[in-house]
Amino acid sequence: MSYEPGRINLIDELLALGFTEYEARVYLALLPDHPATGYQIGKAAGIPRSMVYEALGRLEARGAVLKTREEKATLYRPVAPEQLLDRYARDAATRIEVLRRGLKPLFTQQDEGRLWNFGGRRDALQYAAELIGSAEQELMLVLSDADVEELHPLLSAAHERGVALGVILTGRASDVPGQVVRHPPHETELHGMRETLIVVADEREFLIASGHATTSATVTTNQNMVLIARQFIWMELFAQRIFARLGDDLLARLDPADRQVLHS
Repeated sequence: MSYEPGRINLIDELLALGFTEYEARVYLALLPDHPATGYQIGKAAGIPRSMVYEALGRLEARGAVLKTREEKATLYRPVAPEQLLDRYARDAATRIEVLRRGLKPLFTQQDEGRLWNFGGRRDALQYAAELIGSAEQELMLVLSDADVEELHPLLSAAHERGVALGVILTGRASDVPGQVVRHPPHETELHGMRETLIVVADEREFLIASGHATTSATVTTNQNMVLIARQFIWMELFAQRIFARLGDDLLARLDPADRQVLHS
């Protein structure tokens, strides 16, 4: 029987389910080689023998381990991961539904228009996903390639249910529904927008997030801020439509700096 302490991610995930560290190590040690005695499990898991039996007792109580008493020893085996995790999923779903029914009447929506700040790319993408998923009429967005990859199914679903999409792309992504334009690369670099995510939903709420490795985000229902964000995207879409119709003779009349932005 072998146990690899380096599987720290699995231990962390089991800890998140409510296992103690010893319980997680014991369960992982049992998976590849069972049935086993407490002594064998402790040796494989690298934990004191006295703690093994305590952990095994708790695992048995939570239905993660089974035991049988034979003439010379007590043997243990793990409950199959699929069976164990399915049970956890059912219990979690039941608990969430109970909480949903209990918490909803307690919550009062306060739409005071403050700016709310948070961090983390996963949280920013989740908030963006919720805005996109709840939009009924219009979405105005600025998206990097990484954002398109994460949010594409939700964008397609919004488009299919009739939500108008106006999208500014700061990268090279394709197959994005709605009215789509590419932000000029030179302007993207000039304004530091390569890793910017903006979502304006139904002219009611606005999310802006910057940075991928380290993300800072702000959300608000402040109507002045929402209007500014929507107007910025609308004007960019409008400008790109106009630019597409300009001939070389009109472009030649622009200042060199302006031509550089449009042609980059």
